[in-house]
Amino acid sequence: MTGDEAVAPPDFETALLSLRGHRMRPELHLEEVPAPTRIAPYALALTGEVNAAPRTMDPDALLGHGRFVVLHDPAGQEAWHGTFRVIVLAKARLEAELGADPLLGEVGWTWLTDALTDAGAGYHHLSGTVTRVLSETFGGLELRGGEVEIEVRASWTPTTPDLGPHLKAWAALTCQAAGLEPLPENVTSLNRRH
Repeated sequence: MTGDEAVAPPDFETALLSLRGHRMRPELHLEEVPAPTRIAPYALALTGEVNAAPRTMDPDALLGHGRFVVLHDPAGQEAWHGTFRVIVLAKARLEAELGADPLLGEVGWTWLTDALTDAGAGYHHLSGTVTRVLSETFGGLELRGGEVEIEVRASWTPTTPDLGPHLKAWAALTCQAAGLEPLPENVTSLNRRH
């Protein structure tokens, strides 16, 4: 968290507390990382990795990853139309036929808006991009074959300092981009036994 933690504004404290204690899918591992320091006086950043084998950091099991950033400026920022801004990234490899789908951008954006709606996250001034990256390999890398990735980047202004629903929406987006089926409400994913 950037800013002076001893004198953090009450709204930022409320926002931080609202991010604690949420149960996430076992395939998603969250970690706090250094937050941006120049954009807002107060900030928090989390990264998330989605792994095929829950609770592992095995790079071969990595399905996708993302970043969740909360910015707070008690004075507000004109571009935000508020005092908070949530910035997210979700990135994952896709199967080649999905990467060729001309509607992939719209599908990726729908994953985000549906996740926000399903989580009950109130927001306004939503903006972002969905990018598809097609990589071809040559020379010594030809053994790996080509790769297709999707990257969803977005930001929005939350309507309240309760950011728990926003964290849940980002987690759902990141897991869906990584190819995990959405879980119905009140259903918990069970770990696979090997």
